[in-house]
Amino acid sequence: MVVVMSVGADDEDVARVVERVREAGGEAFVSRGRYRTIIGLVGDTGSFRELPLSTLPGVEQVVQVGKPYKLVARELHPAPSTVRVGPAAFGRDGFTVVAGPCAVDSREQALEAARAARRAGATALRGGAYKPRTSPYSFQGLAAAGLEILAECREETGLPIVTEVLEPRDVEKVAAVADALQVGARNMQNFSLLKEVGRLHVPVVLKRGLSATVEEWLMAAEYIAQQGNSEIVLCERGIRTFEPSTRNTLDLAGMAVARRESHLPVIVDPSHATGDRTLVGPMALAALAAGADGVMVEVHPRPSEALCDGPQALTPDELEALTAELAALARTLGRPLTTLPQSTKGASG
Repeated sequence: MVVVMSVGADDEDVARVVERVREAGGEAFVSRGRYRTIIGLVGDTGSFRELPLSTLPGVEQVVQVGKPYKLVARELHPAPSTVRVGPAAFGRDGFTVVAGPCAVDSREQALEAARAARRAGATALRGGAYKPRTSPYSFQGLAAAGLEILAECREETGLPIVTEVLEPRDVEKVAAVADALQVGARNMQNFSLLKEVGRLHVPVVLKRGLSATVEEWLMAAEYIAQQGNSEIVLCERGIRTFEPSTRNTLDLAGMAVARRESHLPVIVDPSHATGDRTLVGPMALAALAAGADGVMVEVHPRPSEALCDGPQALTPDELEALTAELAALARTLGRPLTTLPQSTKGASG
């Protein structure tokens, strides 16, 4: 069961609901969104039904949720949510392009990639300062130095930063720089990390795990929301199947199910899904046609020199060509590409 508070509800109204629930032997988890607060109830649903929760000041409605995930479920929040990452918006009304390098290799490379992303019309910058790699001998990222470079990229281009955090102990340090924290596929069920990013009111991009079902993916989002952070963007990045011709198998049907079951925005990463730059464009267009709320793609000024995932990175020219195709299709579908406000600082290179 979930209690949805009205837009004008104050802390006293929320505390009153929490107190009544705890008096009935239940637990109440408060999730504060940008516009309203939602309280998830855990315990004996029968006891909760007997409480006059709907009559308490500040309560808009009480919702019985049948899914194991409650705070991120569509039943709770029939109207789709819009998540703001700095000046960029992720939601169902438009289509958002996030672009940048897989990893920050150097200051020069990151700045070139950020300028290319801005020129092409992206509204957010991806880039890894910390990189989880299968091999312990592979490039692991520039860490704190990479965060400093990303901050410089934002200062020059105006693009908000989406970057991955790997460890609970690093969450506050990364959040001090990032506009959105990315939880990668390998960490989708790192529950300590999910709880930690949930305690901060910093948007989270949650990638689907390599072998995760849609329900497991949404339950991971529930961990974040339960801690009070409902600013979550789901990201489908391909799942592991028996097919070896692509890096992963892009599950657009799973993406569509996640959009149906949840009020959260859902984007797609065709770069990690395919592992092949020639397939990134077709899959990005397919994602838009299938209803995705955005794409996250990799761009590198010199992919052959990339220290991480060069074969799947687009060149700046390829990125511009792709965003032009996306813009044309988006107009046809009535979901135009999102743009940054005119006042946002930026450079064209």
